[in-house]
Amino acid sequence: MSDNTKLTDVIMPQLAESLVSATIGKWLKQPGDSIEQYEPLCDLITDKVNAELPATVDGTLVELLAEEGQTVSVGEVIARIAVAAPEASSAPAAPAAAPSVGTAPQAQAASRPAAPNQAPAAGRPLVPAAAFDASAPMRSRYSPAVQTLAAEHGIDLAGVPGTGLGGRITRKDVLTFLDNGGASAARMSAAPAASAGQQAAEVTQQPAIQAIQEEVQDPTVPVRHSGLHLSETPRIPTIEVEGGRGSSSEYLIDVTPIRNTIATRMRQSVSEIPHAWTMIEVDVTNLVMLRNKLKDEFKRKEGINLTYLAFLMKAVVSAIKDYPIMNSVWAVDKIIVKRDINISLAVGTEDSVMTPVIKKADQKNVAGLAREIDELALKTREGKLRLEDMQGGTFTVNNTGSFGSILSYPIINYPQAAILTFESIVKKPVVINDMIAVRSMANICLSLDHRILDGVISGRFLQRVKENVEGYTPDTKVY
Repeated sequence: MSDNTKLTDVIMPQLAESLVSATIGKWLKQPGDSIEQYEPLCDLITDKVNAELPATVDGTLVELLAEEGQTVSVGEVIARIAVAAPEASSAPAAPAAAPSVGTAPQAQAASRPAAPNQAPAAGRPLVPAAAFDASAPMRSRYSPAVQTLAAEHGIDLAGVPGTGLGGRITRKDVLTFLDNGGASAARMSAAPAASAGQQAAEVTQQPAIQAIQEEVQDPTVPVRHSGLHLSETPRIPTIEVEGGRGSSSEYLIDVTPIRNTIATRMRQSVSEIPHAWTMIEVDVTNLVMLRNKLKDEFKRKEGINLTYLAFLMKAVVSAIKDYPIMNSVWAVDKIIVKRDINISLAVGTEDSVMTPVIKKADQKNVAGLAREIDELALKTREGKLRLEDMQGGTFTVNNTGSFGSILSYPIINYPQAAILTFESIVKKPVVINDMIAVRSMANICLSLDHRILDGVISGRFLQRVKENVEGYTPDTKVY
């Protein structure tokens, strides 16, 4: 390190008040890379949500002190950045007027040497030829922001010029590509490009590995998930595949940090919470009629779908208000009952499960809940959930019926007291007043913490949910 530079420590931040550590998911920069302020250094994974750690200074990354997959406590140093010290010039000042306060930052920026990935000056090529080199060392390293943006617009990143170090593609590169009409060109050439890529893959890849990679990377392959966005395209999961152990009859998938976090939380829930489980059958015929009556007008007015989940959530929230013990957590020598009813939504894909939270759900009508559900589904799909979107949940609702489930035993979202699932709506013959009628029926399943809740209170709660759901009529208002 030269005399005119100093080292700045990058420490693990406290992403939320209750978090004491985070896991390094992936380093987006390597030693020797130039760093700009606010540029992401690495992906951080917590039991709440993923986040990118931005740089706080301009400089050069010189040392990584934590490895990918390593869990680091808050306050620990994870990397060091060499920052250029301000140089004192002995030359006399030019005979020009002093800059105003508003122009000082621009003057300082102009005096800094150009960064390697800085946009070229006018008259030079927009992108250096080396950026198109597929063998560039950083060419295939994409940040989550770049992957999300490319998936949204159907862009093949192989055709996007990269201006970052080592040919790395930045978010700005993707936006520039879009502005220049690159997405249209990519769509026009998608068919022949896909054909050529498939022929190359048949020659170079093993059949087992090729099959899993095509399934993961092809956005047209439907992905099973919890149904909050059943008709929407989920985020494309990234799965790293290794060859089988001496045989082509199997392949290995690395356990990602987020999958490891999910496993830890699920193990904690089932080991610390004594689970009990119960189910009730609900006649949703009137609810089906009500939704069919309102859904088209609601779609035109609000621009979003009116789902069954919004009605169910309203029924659950009303039942929690009658039985507030359902909205509680175990605290060893006491039970803490939460005043705010914050509903966690279990949103899952093949890649992960997230539980974004609708805050103060008891203060919202059906339309307001539908808007919240749509907004959180969109954030989840685009990977834009923030920590505050994941915190404060007091009771979890899951729409497992959207992928055909009729019966499920959900694991409680630790440390909550209960989780409720809404199963598939199925037409069945039902006996009413000693006569057989065809009705739309659904099961509602409840897992409960038996330290807090017993069968009597849980049964009464489910009965109240049933009454609320069956109480919808064609005249019920959603506003």
